[in-house]
Amino acid sequence: MSLFRRRRRPRANAPHVTPRSEAIAVARVELEDLTPPTPVYLGQLGYLTLILFENLSRAVILAPTTEAKTSLSRATAEVLEAHEGLITEMRGSGIDPIAAMEPFRTELDDFLRRTQGADWPETLVTCYLTGGFLTDFFTGLAAGLPAGLSQRVSLLLDIDKGQDALVAELRGAIEASPRLASRLAMWGRRLVGDTMLVARSSLAIGGELPGEERIEPVFTELISAHTRRMDVLGLTA
Repeated sequence: MSLFRRRRRPRANAPHVTPRSEAIAVARVELEDLTPPTPVYLGQLGYLTLILFENLSRAVILAPTTEAKTSLSRATAEVLEAHEGLITEMRGSGIDPIAAMEPFRTELDDFLRRTQGADWPETLVTCYLTGGFLTDFFTGLAAGLPAGLSQRVSLLLDIDKGQDALVAELRGAIEASPRLASRLAMWGRRLVGDTMLVARSSLAIGGELPGEERIEPVFTELISAHTRRMDVLGLTA
C-alpha cells in the first residue's frame, strides 16, 4: 500500500502571493478613464471567468492525487462563484448575460486554446499566471465603473486563496522534479505575450487603442507582478 501513497508535503510554509495591491493600484489610476461601457466590461469579464474556470477544471481532471484535486477544486469553485456573481450583476443591470458575453467567445476560446498547456504542470502555470495577470487588470479597470458596481466587482475578483492553492501545488511539483523548472519558466514567458493581447484588446473596444503613454505604466506594473509570481515559484521570468 505504501508504494502508492505520496508523502504528504507540508503546506504551512507555502508563500502567499502579494503583488496584487501594487499592480491594481497602478491600474486603477491609469485605466479609470479607459474602462469600456458597463455591458462590454461585464460581458468580457463574464466570459473570461468561464475560461479561467475551464482551465482550472482541466487542472483538477489532470491532477495526479486526491489531495491535489481537492485543493484545486476550491480554487475552481472560487472562480465559478466570481462568474456567477458577474451574471447576477448583469441581470441586475438589465443586461442579457449571454448576449453580452457572446462577442468575446471566439477571441477568448482561441486564447484558451493557445495557452492551455501540454500537461498538468503547464496547465497549473497557465491558471496561476494568466489568471493573476487578467484578474489584476480587470480589477484595475473596475475603477471606471459606477461606484457601487466597482466595489462589488472588485470583491468578486478577490481570488487570492485560489492563487495560493496553485502556488502550493506548483512548488510541490517543482520540488519533486527540479528539471521541470526550466520548462515551466519558458512556458511562463510565452504566456505573458498572449495574456497582454487579451488585456489590450479590451481597451480597444468601442474605439482606437489608447496611446502607449496612457497604458505603458499599467502594463509595466502588471508585467512586474507577473515576474514576482514567477519568482515565488523559483522560476526566471
